[in-house]
Amino acid sequence: MTDLSAINPPQNLDGIVGWRFLYTYANGWIYELYVKNATTIDYRIHTGHVGGRWVRDQTVDLVQLAEGVFKISWTEPTGTSVVVNVLPTLRRLHGTIFFPQWIAQDGSKTVCYQNEHLEEMRAYRDTGPTYPIYVVPEFASIHYADYVGPDNQEVIATGPENLPSDYVLRTN
Repeated sequence: MTDLSAINPPQNLDGIVGWRFLYTYANGWIYELYVKNATTIDYRIHTGHVGGRWVRDQTVDLVQLAEGVFKISWTEPTGTSVVVNVLPTLRRLHGTIFFPQWIAQDGSKTVCYQNEHLEEMRAYRDTGPTYPIYVVPEFASIHYADYVGPDNQEVIATGPENLPSDYVLRTN
């Protein structure tokens, strides 16, 4: 019989819940991620294919893979799926974004505060095209991290266009 505790290790999410990360992917795209709680994130995309997009209360699957290693995965109303592995103590991240073809063709349709456009995003998703999937796997460097506590509605409360121009240059 298989030992289920070995398959499903104990989860300690203290090293990631309540943290905000500002990071730059190897391709130059700058993202911001706030791990609001064990099942929810908020994020802003500052630059890149869909730069200007921001989302609150995205439901995610968050797990601790090993000490100091976390995986966050989700599927958006757009049909985009994302998997992000976060290593906060190493200040490293690896993300893989799976864009449906309609976003690969015109990502500007998603550049908005998604929460106010959910039905529109679902309509674009359902219209497609979905395939071929545009896969973007990239490493990123976390250049700013701070603990702001869980369920803080003020962390991601406005779009990137409303932030100071040097906001993405912050480091610590």
